Amino acid sequence: QVQLVESGGGLVQTGGSLRLSCAASGRTSGSYAMGWFRQAPGKEREFVAAVSPSGAATYNPEPVKGRFTISRDNAKNTVTLQMNRLKSDDTAVYYCACGSRVTQWDYFGQGTQVTVSS
Repeated sequence: QVQLVESGGGLVQTGGSLRLSCAASGRTSGSYAMGWFRQAPGKEREFVAAVSPSGAATYNPEPVKGRFTISRDNAKNTVTLQMNRLKSDDTAVYYCACGSRVTQWDYFGQGTQVTVSS
């Protein structure tokens, strides 16, 4: 079992930046891919970013490519999502996730709210 706790959400103006962090605990000795998802009101949860177990490879979908950067610190069991040039469409609850690979997510955190105001 892996526990994930997100932090760093909040209110920011359009064009601003936020940095989300996620701390993993529990059975973290294995090699896990880490990622971020988000869910806006009335919408399905969508993939935002992922990083491979070693940190060498990262993945972002087109809506956030070039604006969001994911990174991880395996020594501290943390993953970070740096979000720049935020838009109102980025408003959502953001969830940290981990899984055996970037296409299979086994654990999710409780989420942290990000609100972008115009």
